Amino acid sequence: MDLEGLLRPVLDADGIELVEVGLTREHGRRVLRVTVDREGGVDLDAIALASERVSRRLDLAGFNPGPYSLEVSSPGLERPLRELRDFARNVGERATVKTAAPIDGAMTLSGTILEAQDGRVTMQTDGGVIELALEDIVSARTVLEWGGRR
Repeated sequence: MDLEGLLRPVLDADGIELVEVGLTREHGRRVLRVTVDREGGVDLDAIALASERVSRRLDLAGFNPGPYSLEVSSPGLERPLRELRDFARNVGERATVKTAAPIDGAMTLSGTILEAQDGRVTMQTDGGVIELALEDIVSARTVLEWGGRR
């Protein structure tokens, strides 16, 4: 079942963005983790609303992987960056990026996001300005700077 495709429209209708969804097995039980966000962040009321909407949608779709727990949460301070809009929303923030192939001998890069558009992400690193195609990025997340905004 395409959980992301199933849940995204329900959350979008309430102005809540689906960041990530995954079903895992932990300590002998299944856990469905749904990570949500919105401009300005999510509070407990938004989390409760998202949980209610997700639960109802899953029930209506007949989602039944056996017994499971539903966990709806925010992405936290260090947020995953997956889509171009995630990078664009975090221009000016520090991030760590892992690439599919080495760039200047490294597959993990850290720096400040300068721009994100047209399928490309531009970052200022210690080695200079680099430009990456979004499809060459394996994983990325913002980095908490103590005393900074995040």
